[in-house]
Amino acid sequence: MSASERSVNGSSAVDLLNQPTYEGESGEWLSLEELARGSERVGPMMVRSIQVRKVLSTLARIAPFKSTVLIHGESGTGKELVARALHSLGPTPNGPFVTFNCSNLVDTDSMAESQLFGHVKGALPGAHDEMVGFFRAANGGTLFLDEIADLPLKVQPKLLRAVETHEVHPVGSSETYRVDIRLIASTNRDLRAMVKAGQFRNDLYYRLNAAAIVVPPLRERREAIPAFVAFFVDHYNRLFGKEVTLVDKRAVDTLSRYSWPGNVRELAHAIESAVLMAEGTRLSFEDLPPHLSDPELRVTFAPLSPFEISDLDAVAESPEGQQPYSLSAAIHRASKGALVRALEAASGNAYRAANLLGVSRYTVYRMLNRYGMAEGRARKTTIR
Repeated sequence: MSASERSVNGSSAVDLLNQPTYEGESGEWLSLEELARGSERVGPMMVRSIQVRKVLSTLARIAPFKSTVLIHGESGTGKELVARALHSLGPTPNGPFVTFNCSNLVDTDSMAESQLFGHVKGALPGAHDEMVGFFRAANGGTLFLDEIADLPLKVQPKLLRAVETHEVHPVGSSETYRVDIRLIASTNRDLRAMVKAGQFRNDLYYRLNAAAIVVPPLRERREAIPAFVAFFVDHYNRLFGKEVTLVDKRAVDTLSRYSWPGNVRELAHAIESAVLMAEGTRLSFEDLPPHLSDPELRVTFAPLSPFEISDLDAVAESPEGQQPYSLSAAIHRASKGALVRALEAASGNAYRAANLLGVSRYTVYRMLNRYGMAEGRARKTTIR
């Protein structure tokens, strides 16, 4: 059993970190067992915080039933892990678990329907073969629709009908097909606000939100960070053939104080980078990505929501000599700082940075141009 899978009685890892005079068995170096103390594995999830234990309590109550579930949470919090736990604890754990990200739907009504519900041969240009679609592929199991807020408005009534009738009508077919699935959806956006704005159907929202789970951001469950460090160090040890067994206490303190706008996904990338940089059995403070170890870059303010970041397109550059309390200047500085941190965490990869920020990669490109960073980042930014 790995260090990340152990549950050890006694003081929690965060309690140990809060004691300035504490020294582990190895002095200023903490073992993976010490970091993982007080945590446990529940299915695919690593559990340490009270907030996630509450999530598990809700999950255990609704998992046995085939009700539709909507999972709310910021990008990178682990919504898919919750969905997989629901599937594994549900009535059809041996059935298929099919995942589809709604942002990947082709931007035409018929093609989007085809992806979800399938099509017959010749129904669409280039449709040389029949396609069953994601609903029928998940028959007898679970269909997880990630980022449901990106579902085109015109397709939403057809999704509602499929959820309510458990039947799908492939494009170009005169037949309907019965599907026995559990539908789980997730979102990192405020669907209620989208309903009020006419961007999401209210009947579909209420149907999906019959049972809801809210996954808290990492900054609200900092006591779990040391255990996550142990888990990811162990994971990347096995992936890269490394043998890191000790972590610098200063590095753990730094990781525990950072705001993690990209949540657990960003932490995983940071530990991946640190394990690759580590020499021998020890992961030191100097092995952390620069934006974590440099005090000038380690800004701990709440991250902007996807709506706020998108709305920054309407905010002009702060003119020279603007008043220090100007709201637009503050937004400008905050958004630029968030962009810099996301790019550093993603090693310059625009696609990963966009995921960390919860926006599209095209918004990242516009922000790079707006802040005059495009030329300097051109060689570092990977376009995917």
